[in-house]
Amino acid sequence: MDSTHSSATTVAKVAAADRQHLSPIKALWRIVTHVDHSKINVWQAVRNTIGVLAPLMAGFAMGMPRGGLAVASGALNVSYSDGSDPYARRAKRMLASTAWCSIAVLLGGLTAHSNTVAVIVATLWAFTAGMLVSLGTTAADVGVISTVVLLVYSAQALTPVQALQAAALALAGGLLQILLSIALWPVRRYEPERRSLAALYSALARIATHPSEATSAPLATKEIAQANDALWGLTTDTSLSALRYRSLLSQAERIRLSLTRLTRLRSRLTRESAVHPAIVALDQFRANAAILLRAIANSLDSGKEINLEADRLVLGIALAEQLGRAGEEGAQGFSNAVMRDVKFQAEALGGQLRAAIDLSRNATPAGEAEFEKREALQPLWMRFTSRIATLRANLNLRSGAFRHAVRLMICVALGNSLGRVIHPYRAYWIPMTIVLVLKPEFAVTFSRGVLRIFGTLAGLLLATALFHFLPIHTATQIVLIAVFTFLTRWVGPANYGIFGVSISALIVLLISITGLAPKEVIVARGINTIVGGALALVAYLVWPTWERSRLPDLFAALLDAYRNSFRSVFRKLLAPASPSERERTRQASRIARSNLETSIERLAAEPGISAEQLVQANAMLASSHRFAHALIALEAGIPETGAQTPQLQFKQFAEAVEQTLELLSAILRGQAVAEREFPDLREIHSRMTHPSEAEDGRYTFVAVEADRMVNSLNTLREQVFAWKRSLTGKS
Repeated sequence: MDSTHSSATTVAKVAAADRQHLSPIKALWRIVTHVDHSKINVWQAVRNTIGVLAPLMAGFAMGMPRGGLAVASGALNVSYSDGSDPYARRAKRMLASTAWCSIAVLLGGLTAHSNTVAVIVATLWAFTAGMLVSLGTTAADVGVISTVVLLVYSAQALTPVQALQAAALALAGGLLQILLSIALWPVRRYEPERRSLAALYSALARIATHPSEATSAPLATKEIAQANDALWGLTTDTSLSALRYRSLLSQAERIRLSLTRLTRLRSRLTRESAVHPAIVALDQFRANAAILLRAIANSLDSGKEINLEADRLVLGIALAEQLGRAGEEGAQGFSNAVMRDVKFQAEALGGQLRAAIDLSRNATPAGEAEFEKREALQPLWMRFTSRIATLRANLNLRSGAFRHAVRLMICVALGNSLGRVIHPYRAYWIPMTIVLVLKPEFAVTFSRGVLRIFGTLAGLLLATALFHFLPIHTATQIVLIAVFTFLTRWVGPANYGIFGVSISALIVLLISITGLAPKEVIVARGINTIVGGALALVAYLVWPTWERSRLPDLFAALLDAYRNSFRSVFRKLLAPASPSERERTRQASRIARSNLETSIERLAAEPGISAEQLVQANAMLASSHRFAHALIALEAGIPETGAQTPQLQFKQFAEAVEQTLELLSAILRGQAVAEREFPDLREIHSRMTHPSEAEDGRYTFVAVEADRMVNSLNTLREQVFAWKRSLTGKS
């Protein structure tokens, strides 16, 4: 009956708000007190509350209170898998949670007759749940929820018939919660996808007038990743509406590239001449683009037609033409290639904006609109075998997921055994607390441990006060259950401490409604929660998985992703690239970058991390961001109509970049690499840009972005070697 909220996201958002180094205690305190407003969803809380309350009231009305409680408990467990993502994905996730929870109910009830069997089964289940961390957040959440359910029912001995009945009731509660969650699917089928696209176009509007710094992550990275994730379920949907949304995502990708390129070109114009006539026209063009993008975002968000002045599109075309004339009016000595790039990108962006507006205005895609179709989903057997391969690859002590699984398994075994000695009828409280507190990361484990213990105690005190001051009867209990269920699902996801308070009071009410004395429940739960939380924290201290040990592998994974992404862009220069290949490399880079940023942000909360180490990690991250910005700009400058074959020197440069990224990745993974093994990027770049080798300016932009790549990679190389020397203690 407990939560599996993604505290990793909370950790990331807290640390991202303030990059300066904090002491571990202060960093942990910020995580503990942080309220993530993005996770507050009132309508989700309402439907989850209805899912719990309806079967409870029906059970009392029909004279079967325990049956109603069983269904309500099933609905409450599955409610933690609810969300606001696309309906199809949400339904699959909640169905998986329902199925595993029902199996856990059945298995728990059947094994409860023997303490030995119950402990062994729960221990093996806990190990499996720990390994599911390697498959992602969704799988990990299902593992935690099902483990908690198994522990609860393994403390209640049931006959085979009773166990089947309990599993069926839990299944019914889960299905009820699913129906409430997807009830509006036929009416508002694509609303989650629309919201995701609206957030993306709103972010693009900000980029148009407020570009990011070269040392920070490319703007709209999160929004593009979320939109790709939201629209992934539409890859096999051939309806016209689905095609329209996928087309809008494709246009957004192209718009982002064009905006990035225009920002780069403006910087070059400013450095050459701050009074160049094209600068004012370019700023006006970008401001107009921002207005158009905001209009698209508002239309997607509200579902209404775009309310836009008729001359906005005409103004964009006029400003693009003005940019062309401004280039002709500029000084003759100025690089004509820059102005050709400006004119090309402005015209391309104008076309992309017109296509996006057309798509957002119509219920069906325009007949002439071209868009790239996403790769179809893999067959079920391929997805299954790939997950088995992932689990197999993590079955070693170098894997953080494996160490977490072993740690969780041992702690659950100890907690379960101890709980059966201390409180046989409520033996699940200690191991349940362990499952909910113990996570793979230090900061998440300790923040949840603190919040769990103090939140539970506060919730129990609140429940005690309610039972003392209120006239308690069935109607009052049902009202209070509704209130605390709503609070648990409304503000609980935003802060684990608030969740701990509300869920503790809720559990006391759910148990007491069966006739058990609240005083016994309150005292026993308080003691067992403290014991379970303390055991989890001690276990992590005894065998920790420090973020500092994961950081090199995550950094290496990012550089590998960038190497693959760079290779796909280079292929685009040689010949039309596969859209699916380019999209795969883009998405892999975003995921790797997000994982690394989250890891660095968690690093601040670990004890023993100095300010110098944190600065060093952030400096390496900033250099990688500069490379990513140059790569985005390079791709944006490639004509969509097909590129001319680049000069031989650029091919050599591309090979040198890939070799540099590969060697840096090898160093981070612990391999011995000498500095002399690295290619001389600056020398190769100089040969590429030598006047005698230039190609009439057609690929001037390649040389410019290549220069930025050289700077970022040379800096990163120095930082990586300095990081390696700091580990070995060499000066």
